[in-house]
Order: sequence, then C-alpha cells, then structure tokens
Amino acid sequence: MMPNLIYMDNAATTFPKPPNVLEDALAFYRNYGVNPGRSGTDLAREAEAMVAEARVALTSFFGAAGSPDRLVFTQNASDALNIAIQGTLQAGDHVIATLVDHNSVLRPIYHLSRYEGIDVTHVAFGADGVVDPEDVAKAIKANTKLVVMTHASNALGTVQPVQAVGAICRSRGVIFCVDVAQTAGVLPIDMEAMQADILCFTGHKSLMGPTGTGGMYVREGISVAPLRYGGTGVRSEYPDHLDEYPWRLECGTGNLMGIAGLLTAQKWLLREGVEKIHAREMALFAQLLNGLRNIEGCILYCAEETDQRVPVLSLNVAGMTANNVGTLLDVKFNVATRTGLQCAPKVHERLGTKAMKGTVRLSLGPFNTEAQIETAIEGVRDIAKRHGRTGGGVGISTCDAGRQRN
Repeated sequence: MMPNLIYMDNAATTFPKPPNVLEDALAFYRNYGVNPGRSGTDLAREAEAMVAEARVALTSFFGAAGSPDRLVFTQNASDALNIAIQGTLQAGDHVIATLVDHNSVLRPIYHLSRYEGIDVTHVAFGADGVVDPEDVAKAIKANTKLVVMTHASNALGTVQPVQAVGAICRSRGVIFCVDVAQTAGVLPIDMEAMQADILCFTGHKSLMGPTGTGGMYVREGISVAPLRYGGTGVRSEYPDHLDEYPWRLECGTGNLMGIAGLLTAQKWLLREGVEKIHAREMALFAQLLNGLRNIEGCILYCAEETDQRVPVLSLNVAGMTANNVGTLLDVKFNVATRTGLQCAPKVHERLGTKAMKGTVRLSLGPFNTEAQIETAIEGVRDIAKRHGRTGGGVGISTCDAGRQRN
C-alpha cells in the first residue's frame, strides 16, 4: 500500500485485505494447486474439500436453507447476475429492475430487451434514494417472470427494502433476484428472510476476498438455465452438460487460489463480526457526513440519515466537475475516491448530475480511521473554498438536490 494513501474506494474493491488472505491463498495454492474433483489423488481431494468448505461457509453466511451445492462460484457479481438474468428469461417475459441498479443488471436486461424480445420496467427511487415496494408491486404484470434489485446502491449507499419486495414477489409467483455486491460482509444477509430466490455476490468487496471471485445461490425449486458448457470432471461420457448443481452453472477449472482466499476472508469476517464492523464503519460515516454537511458549496446526495445504509457517500462541489474534485483530493490530500457515474447511469439521470460528470464517491472500509476522515473533510473544504463556486450554500442531501442546485 502506498505510504500515506487514504483509500476511500471500498465500494469498488476493499483495500487492503485482512491479514493472511493473500498469504493463506498462496500457501494453499502452493501445496494443493491442482484440479479439484478431477481425480482421486490426495492433492485433488484436498482441493475439493477446500472448495466444498467454502460452499458450506457461504451458504450459512447468506442464510440459505438448501444444499450447499446450490452455491455456485463465478468470476464476480456481474458474471453471476448475467447468468441469473439470462438464465431465467425468455422471449415474451417481463422483467422489473430499478433505477438504482448497477450496469451489471442494467446491461444484461438492455441486451435482452433490445435483441431477445424481453419487456422491461425500471422502477424509480424516491427523494430518499429508496425504492417503494408498492411501486414494484404495481409494475408486476401477468407475464412478469423476474424482479432484480440491488440490496444497496453502490452510488448512494441507500439500503433497499428487499424483504418487502421479496414478500410481494413470493406472493405473486415471481422470481426474485437480489444483488448483494454492496452488502455482503457489511450487513447480515438472510436469504430466507428476504424471500430471495437467487442471491448474487462478489468476493472482492466487503467479503474481503480476492478479485476474480463471486457467485450465486439458487434456491431449491428455482431453475436457471446454463449459459456455458464444458468440463466438470463428472460423467464425462455424456454430451449434455450436467443438470445438477453446482455443475449446472459451473464449467471448467475454477479459481482455486481465489476461493482459498475468500474462505480465509470468511473466517476473518466471522471472527470480527459483521455487525461490529458495520457499526464502526457507520460511526466513521457519521463523522464524515457531519463534517461535509457544513461546507459551503458541498452538495450531498441522499445522505440525510445514517440509518439503513452502507458507508457510501456521493458529493459534488458547486461549480466543479466531479473528476476535478477527485483529482485534487488525490493529488493534494492523498485521498483515493471514485468519480464519475459509478456504473450506475440511471442514478445520475435521476440526480441530474451528468453535467457535473457524475459525483465524487467516498466509500469506507474496515481499515479507515478517524484521522483519515478528518483529512478527507478538510480536503473537500479546501477545494470548495479555493476552486468551487461561492454562494452555493451548505450541503443538501436529497436526491432532488442535483436538479435544484446545479
């Protein structure tokens, strides 16, 4: 890690990782880096046992009630969401997504709507950055097959009412897929309480694992069609790809070293406690919010409350583009943020922030400190004073702010 770097881009990838994640992954790969499940050798058995342990650990972590075999490993959440969306929809089906969703949801759905005859509805979010479950209910049609929803916005940090939406979907016989990329490892995840049918996750964010890891859990009774075919090491004489999970949605050799690191990270999360980590992160978030909201010319978006959110905050400085603010924070104050549209273009259409080239996103992680928060606050204060437009007022925090003030 660069000396004095203040890393506030944890919504993209958590950094640094907990102790021993990299070391344990390398050690396992050095000793057992062979194909799991492909032979009867001791090495292959050890490799398969580790993968099976990771499936069990994640199944329990997500509160899934079925077999760990329904836990499928993928490259990341985007990969899992592509499989879930494309594997459940056919021509003539209707799918519901939201304006708060990430491009991992929006782009597969756009592709299907444009080229495959899928009907789509995007439900808006309110001035608090939250989707109203009743709006989802009203959007359901006779041919609605799937509702996809992020658990928390990667641009705004607002937690969505997935439990209420899940109950609506279950009562109407609609498949409900939840994207937990921003909440897995931040908030307790209970797939059964959510009444989620498919859960898609990534390993490299707050699950604290390596990049190139992720997956999905598919509830028993829900069928997702395979999109890829190939070797599984099981019943190789059959030309058809296997129907059984996890092989149904996995093919070829998996990311053994990445899964080993993800398993180590899982054990770290359980030792530290997700609730304890989240409480500390939100205390830092409150410090950040309280400092920024009094800066003249600092515009905050959907940041009024620290309740029901993850530690992600979007801001702008009046009279400046987001990328210029982010560059100054980086160069002058060593604060690494994410600027732009954060792969969530419909959020910024709703905010009215495209003219400012999106927003500056600050996202906190387990290893941020109070001193780092103060540096970030002073950085924004200095930039707003020296480079921003005067007379812009102090920070405002509804999702209508962009249209009202910019």
